[in-house]
Amino acid sequence: MRVKRRRRKRYITIFLVVCAFAVGLSYFFNNSYASTGIENIKTNQTIKHKHKIIKANLTNYLNSVTKDKTASVSFYSLGAVDGSSAANSKYAKLYQKGALEVESNASTVNTAASTYKLYIAAYLMNQKLNGNFSWSDTNWDSFSKMIVNSENDFSEAQLDNYGADAISQFVKNQGWYPSVFRDGQAAQTTSYSLQLLLEELDAGTGAFQNKSDRIKILKLMGQQIYRTGIPAGASAAKSGTTVQDKVGFLNDTNNDAGIVTLPNGEKYILVVMTNGHNQSGLSGFSRIAEITKNVQKIVYGSDAGTKLVDYSK
Repeated sequence: MRVKRRRRKRYITIFLVVCAFAVGLSYFFNNSYASTGIENIKTNQTIKHKHKIIKANLTNYLNSVTKDKTASVSFYSLGAVDGSSAANSKYAKLYQKGALEVESNASTVNTAASTYKLYIAAYLMNQKLNGNFSWSDTNWDSFSKMIVNSENDFSEAQLDNYGADAISQFVKNQGWYPSVFRDGQAAQTTSYSLQLLLEELDAGTGAFQNKSDRIKILKLMGQQIYRTGIPAGASAAKSGTTVQDKVGFLNDTNNDAGIVTLPNGEKYILVVMTNGHNQSGLSGFSRIAEITKNVQKIVYGSDAGTKLVDYSK
């Protein structure tokens, strides 16, 4: 009997220990989940707060630099490169694709200058998808010079070959500015239209579905030789920032349209179109660089989203 009682007591003791352990474990996990939930709520609140301030500051700044109607600017966040430190940040949601999109004077029609060559590239990639264009050593060399050196021979040959009306209809069908090419006048576009094109180029959609061709075009844009606009401004804001862009300059017009990647993996699209201010040749690119530097600091700087700033003064 004594043996049975001792066994019973031992079983009861074990049972009570197990119950106590289970209660403790439950308490630990419940508090951990509660703590995690509270932390997530705080993070989301911080993201909303920062987003509101960044968007207000960027809107205010872009309105100030386009006030005299000699500039058009379009900004679009692309999120972070997969696997990058930015992608793993608790604030990644703040900069996710399309989370920040701010334009000013972006629908105003401007002289495209050589940014129109992005439309030529898109048209040819669409022709290639439909089996009506293929690469050769000759046309690849000419295409490369069109992007890297902004040479005109190849792009003008495509306009003659396919016709301005056909290419303009293609551009219209994409939902971009419909009247880029018109007989007897310089090519025209808007900063917003160029932004939309770059969105598709980055995403590999629309005319840019061929992954190999997309990579080739972006590589050429990273090698283009006129780098005193967006590339200079982005680097001034954060050393190590890289830019894949296409510029255009004609008379007093200087334009730059690019995809920017920060060292931490954050990406964004920026299009800046400028004219006037006594600029000529390449002189207006310093203005584009200054706008780029300020835009990047407002959105991605170390103090981004911490306080409202009045840029209208």
